[in-house]
Amino acid sequence: ALELGVMKDIEGTGNEFVGDFRNGYIDFGWDQFDEETKLQKRAIELNNGRAAMFGILGLMVHEEIVPLGYDPDLPIIGHLA
Repeated sequence: ALELGVMKDIEGTGNEFVGDFRNGYIDFGWDQFDEETKLQKRAIELNNGRAAMFGILGLMVHEEIVPLGYDPDLPIIGHLA
């Protein structure tokens, strides 16, 4: 629902990069940063997103391997060695 109502990339509203859905409305001081700081903050946010995706992947893998007979109290590395 957010994709249809809120998260739209509106042309000509000052969006700086793909995924910048501010659309000239929300700022929170982003425009006050220099280009180097903006790139650094975007890289940090991308890395946080990647870490979150790996965390979710770990939860999904764990949920699928426990029914296969792996002991949920031991690390999986112990079972694979």
